[in-house]
Amino acid sequence: MTAGGTIRALGMMSGTSLDGVDAALIETDGIRVSGFGRSAYRAYSGNESAMLHAALGQWPGGPDVAEAAELSVVAHAALAEAFPGAEVVGYHGQTLAHDPHGRGTHQAGDGAALARRLDRPVVWDFRSEDVRQGGEGAPLAPFFHWACAEWAMGQGLLPAAPVAFLNLGGVGNLTWTDPTAPTPEATGACIAFDTGPANAPVNDLMRQRRGILRDEGGNLALRGQPDEDVIAHFLRHPHFARPAPKSLDRDAFPDLLEKVAALPDADAAATLTHAAAAAVAAGMALLPDLPERVLVCGGGRHNAAMMAALSARVPSRVVPVEEAGLDGDMLEAQAFGWLAVRVLRGLPTSGPGTTGAPAPVCGGRISHPRRR
Repeated sequence: MTAGGTIRALGMMSGTSLDGVDAALIETDGIRVSGFGRSAYRAYSGNESAMLHAALGQWPGGPDVAEAAELSVVAHAALAEAFPGAEVVGYHGQTLAHDPHGRGTHQAGDGAALARRLDRPVVWDFRSEDVRQGGEGAPLAPFFHWACAEWAMGQGLLPAAPVAFLNLGGVGNLTWTDPTAPTPEATGACIAFDTGPANAPVNDLMRQRRGILRDEGGNLALRGQPDEDVIAHFLRHPHFARPAPKSLDRDAFPDLLEKVAALPDADAAATLTHAAAAAVAAGMALLPDLPERVLVCGGGRHNAAMMAALSARVPSRVVPVEEAGLDGDMLEAQAFGWLAVRVLRGLPTSGPGTTGAPAPVCGGRISHPRRR
């Protein structure tokens, strides 16, 4: 690695959908994107996903945490070995609990152990320092969204104007970013927050009722009718009255599944899907101005019912992020590769507009392969 030069980083992400691990190469100096490399995915088996579900909500020392953490390291190591050219690995770990104004944030997994397995430096524990300094610790992809918008603008794929990125994983998060700003930490360059639940409630419904991981393509929800009374009740949750920035735990809406318990499967899936879209629509009111388009990334963009619900409820044009030349399946993995390089360079990874930290924060630990 050369000081200030471009680094080939491997970003790795296992999100709150608990379906598997994404890995993607990115070349960057920690500010601008020089190029995108290949990517790969390792699905969790049904037993592995069940193991992670069992550990949800637990903090370090919980009865299922050690097993979940070991699974995270083993799964990430197996995937990372297919990328021998990566100079550094950005490892997010598996979020099990998130309570920034209480117990903090907990991503299971040991970056030092991963560094030893891979014989490469690993940057990890990205969220704890932000929380320690008074931030929400999430979302962390927004600064990378600025870099993506800046790259797409340079390629002629986006205009020189603000754009929004909507990531739909287990939880939804929205970033408004101005790619003409000089850096992502500049005042007014990025505003971001968690919108509400996204795929997690629908996934949990499908696991409980049908023993499968998701509503593939939104096929079940497309056959149902959303219950608008349930959605109206959902939108009265205190989260929606809070100003941005703000973040959520995966299971911050525990009564949502209870509210659809009496509905037929298709109507329940439709209601949960439209609830996620309604949360995004509510969040649009918190943006500085209405972007011309919302670029959707994450697994939720493959859900036709979700995309239709967003188009019906959100006042901007809603399109897959591929319209801007980006890979919506791998954007978060790429983000943690880019963030890893920023940590190596001592650059901010979050700030007042994205997590509410009082000042820009460089969050993340660096573990070298032969150092404990």
